[in-house]
Amino acid sequence: MNQGWTQSGPWNNALRMAWSSDGVTFGPSTVFQDSAGVPSVISWKGDTLIAAFQWFREPKPSLTWDRVAVKFSYDGGLSWTEPDPIVVQGIPSNYQRPFDPTLVRFEGDSLRIYFSSSDGLPMGGLDAQVNTYSAISADGIHYTFESGARVDISDKPVIDPAVIYFKDTWHYTAPIGAPQDGAYHYISSDGIQFQQLSSIPSDNVHNWTGNLFIENDNELRFYGSGPMVWYNSSQDGSTWNGFVATNIKGGDPSVVRTAGGQYLLIYVGPPFATSIMVDDQSRAVRIYPNPVLSTLYVDTKSTLSASYRIYGLTGILIADGTIRDQGLNVSLLSAGSYFLEITITGGETYIFHFMKI
Repeated sequence: MNQGWTQSGPWNNALRMAWSSDGVTFGPSTVFQDSAGVPSVISWKGDTLIAAFQWFREPKPSLTWDRVAVKFSYDGGLSWTEPDPIVVQGIPSNYQRPFDPTLVRFEGDSLRIYFSSSDGLPMGGLDAQVNTYSAISADGIHYTFESGARVDISDKPVIDPAVIYFKDTWHYTAPIGAPQDGAYHYISSDGIQFQQLSSIPSDNVHNWTGNLFIENDNELRFYGSGPMVWYNSSQDGSTWNGFVATNIKGGDPSVVRTAGGQYLLIYVGPPFATSIMVDDQSRAVRIYPNPVLSTLYVDTKSTLSASYRIYGLTGILIADGTIRDQGLNVSLLSAGSYFLEITITGGETYIFHFMKI
């Protein structure tokens, strides 16, 4: 979120990432990317990971506002590059900008990105004009548009696609509408021409907004949204075994297994403040001065103790500890931008953006 843009929307949230040894119970999360949503992360080119997401960094409009961007990791997800907006060459000029990205590997190290778009801009942004399209890439940033829609529902928009290659077949899912409506299910032999199968059933708390993931040669999973992030498993993509809840509260999850065997989850976290109104005396927590040279003061307006974590813009944890005397010594930090996460014992977590000078 930015002081210049206060309306509610996906720009108010951050993507977070968490690790697990079993894909069910995840450890503490860290910030993956501020002002972003709709993540898709896959393994690519050995131990390289690539994540695509919708990016909402101001100014608005710009190449970083409401654009699909990608980040790369070359150390198994421990650190990530800065975001790069993708370029889709050949997409008709009258088409809506790509959104809701999903990445897949095909033909060796080539990439295909599936996304939502439309021929023209629908009223309100979403109507039956919105379909699933695709583009291919060799570097993850520059893509070539593949003509025609991959999936086109005549009377409804198709958004939040998920695609994966499992047991010699491409599987495609997308939420139909409300959670209880379940998900569309399509299959393809080439990832281009898809055939519709029976829809996947659901209930009123498990939303099939998320991503597909291959657990092993005989188990396909879908990680989805609800009161808690959940997964369901299948041996064929059509018959599903039942919902399993994780310990993560969030939305639109994507999971990848790293070369070390760990599960990395990237998901949409709670609203995330990336600036502070220092003159807002009603806030439960405030920080000052901002920008800061040496000591960052934290006013919690509480007698309870508080802990802190400082992250870089790419989500790497830089420092953590307990707040003492309401001040943090940041003099050793390099000049630049950081996130500060403050957790009051037994209470809320607050996240701020600050500038070290």
